[in-house]
Amino acid sequence: MVFASFLALVAVIAGAVASLAGFGIGSLLTPLLAVKTGISVAVAAIGVAHFTGTALRFLLIRRSVNKKVLLSFGLTSAAGGLTGALLHNVVSNRLLGIVFGGLLILAGTAELTGLAGKIRIKGVFSWFSGALSGLFGGLVGNQGGIRSAALTGFNLGKDEFVATATGIALMVDVARLPVYLAAQWHELIPIWNMIAIASIGVIAGTLFGKRILERLSQDAFTKTVGIILVIIGALMVIRA
Repeated sequence: MVFASFLALVAVIAGAVASLAGFGIGSLLTPLLAVKTGISVAVAAIGVAHFTGTALRFLLIRRSVNKKVLLSFGLTSAAGGLTGALLHNVVSNRLLGIVFGGLLILAGTAELTGLAGKIRIKGVFSWFSGALSGLFGGLVGNQGGIRSAALTGFNLGKDEFVATATGIALMVDVARLPVYLAAQWHELIPIWNMIAIASIGVIAGTLFGKRILERLSQDAFTKTVGIILVIIGALMVIRA
């Protein structure tokens, strides 16, 4: 009961963060659920909640999507996501935990130091970073930080950035979620209640996220997310 309540709370926060930044659902929820299920099952389970929240967010802000970026960077990202999902059960849980934790620490550090806002990736490297971010997204359920760093190279406005990042995340989800469900449905059925709690929480956070986060300054918000990512990442590495 205590864990379910905490999962619901974090799900609302994750949905709220994602509604403003375009990512954060997998980063916050996957390591939490992994405490109960292991990282491999958690990635697949949160994939359902991630798809639910991302699809809703896309419907709300789809008019701001940059279609050119969506069809170029997004396609390579979706292809990488499918590849990562196919390799999801091949890589050991220990390695997944280390990679996942390391990514969270790097993403959190980049947010805290301001490096995330200075990274510029252009040309062919944008296509490569799209594929790489999709690969990690399919493999460990976390690609938001890498995707956002890559998207800064396109000089998108704030609304375009969030909407396009959301559209790309949805493309990746469409590519990888069927693989997760086909490979691990027998492990997901026993935890359907946790999946439902996470999904409902993400929906609530997505709908009310901007209102909740408006009271935080951008600097305070960035540092808060960075600290959370570093802490969760460190715990994942230690656990692995």
